[in-house]
Amino acid sequence: MYDYNDSDRFPSRKNPRLKHFDYTSQNYYFVTICTHQKECIFGEPTVLSALGQIAQTCMEEAAAHYSGIRIDKGIIMPNHVHMIIVLPGDAWNLSTVVGSYKGAVTKKIREICPGMTVWQNSFHDHVIRNQTDYERIWAYIDTNPLRWSEDCFYQDCCANEQHK
Repeated sequence: MYDYNDSDRFPSRKNPRLKHFDYTSQNYYFVTICTHQKECIFGEPTVLSALGQIAQTCMEEAAAHYSGIRIDKGIIMPNHVHMIIVLPGDAWNLSTVVGSYKGAVTKKIREICPGMTVWQNSFHDHVIRNQTDYERIWAYIDTNPLRWSEDCFYQDCCANEQHK
């Protein structure tokens, strides 16, 4: 009989969140969300596909669903999304806001592509610590389309496209 409490049998996934950090606290967060298997479903960095337009519209509408949150900056790339999310504090946590965004995009995409898996599990976040950090991330998002062919996600995207 198998003991489900035997944690040595399964590799544990490293928790990507900062230990002892309150993700409901008023703060600025840099978030990256990747598509399922890093497939390029959102078009090109400067010309979004219909699915990319859905992701863009949902990003623009996100603040309307959660009072006080703000998407300070965001971009839809072919196989990932970058956002600077500003939480007002105590009202919402980052995982809830990101999960809601992913859910809204998935729901709308499945209206035209039933059953499609849109996102990878989880997301990457970085707590923005100061003005210098904020400006560096803002510039990174701004210039991401210009550097697309050098992006680590570009290689994954091109490899996936070649296997289709």
